[in-house]
Amino acid sequence: MRFGVFDHLDDSGQPLGRHFEERLRLIEAYDRAGFYGYHLAEHHNTPLGYAPSPGIFLSAVAQRTKRLKFGPMVYLLPLYHPLRLIDEVCMLDQMSGGRFLYGVGRGISPIEVGFYGVDFDTGMQQFREAFDVIRIGLTEGELTYHGKFYNFDHVPIVMKPAQKPYPELWYGTSRPDSIPWAAEHGAHIVTLRDTAQARAIIELYKSEWRKHGRSEAELPMMGINRHIVVAETETEARDIARRAYRPWRRHMELLWEKYDVPFPLKAGLPDQWDPLQEDGHAIAGTPAQVREYVAAQAEAAGASYFVCDFAFGTIAHDEAMRSIELFARKVLPAFSEAR
Repeated sequence: MRFGVFDHLDDSGQPLGRHFEERLRLIEAYDRAGFYGYHLAEHHNTPLGYAPSPGIFLSAVAQRTKRLKFGPMVYLLPLYHPLRLIDEVCMLDQMSGGRFLYGVGRGISPIEVGFYGVDFDTGMQQFREAFDVIRIGLTEGELTYHGKFYNFDHVPIVMKPAQKPYPELWYGTSRPDSIPWAAEHGAHIVTLRDTAQARAIIELYKSEWRKHGRSEAELPMMGINRHIVVAETETEARDIARRAYRPWRRHMELLWEKYDVPFPLKAGLPDQWDPLQEDGHAIAGTPAQVREYVAAQAEAAGASYFVCDFAFGTIAHDEAMRSIELFARKVLPAFSEAR
């Protein structure tokens, strides 16, 4: 099993410049520890996400790391002009020596995409058109495409990514109806769902994968995402998690409350840490407890990729760094393919 990191880069209460620098230091620690990938959320006009232009932050990640792969989870494709994003993907992949992870999606929030004039009801159709346009641009020397949302005639494309035919494709999902598309395009997936729902999504993916005549040995990574806090004692870990989780949870729902739109993740994200952990969506504990939790979650979900959220809310930099160091020294070695 491989391990990755997911990051909202949400408001930590620190000045923004310091927040960015401290997060980059954590990412250097992920690189040293041997994590596979760093996945950065894209959110707009909310303290939930302080990387609304993820490519800018990820260009710094490219320079501060050596082995770690990285990318957005996800680019909200309807918000980008395809020609602009083709260039950005090529630049990031070339600048990193082929370490870019091309995460794509339409966005979960009708409020955020609505700020940009995107109709959420047609967002999936626009997303799939945008994906097709960008795929042509990443793989061919000239772009011609005619659809409902995009029209291009013989546009020359001069840059290409380092990875061929294009960077490793990733898709964040919580909906079974999106899985046939992900399997068709060979996307690695990550879900926040509980183990039962995650297993159903993963089994559906495998079924769709087989329909395309592909072997299980070629199966992309099937990931689950969980909040993780590691400390020397369970009491210390729980105290950190309880304090840090509450502001992160408020940031999650902030725009939905402001605009009186039902929050779709409410049932799975309780307001306090303890019920979150009791439901299996998180762990705050000693290295031994975290090892046991990770193994149980991965087995129950059938996951081959475990994505950790170490830095959220008001977790202090030294607390997050200690959590990462303990995880790297006392959890990762228990999983043979962690590095």
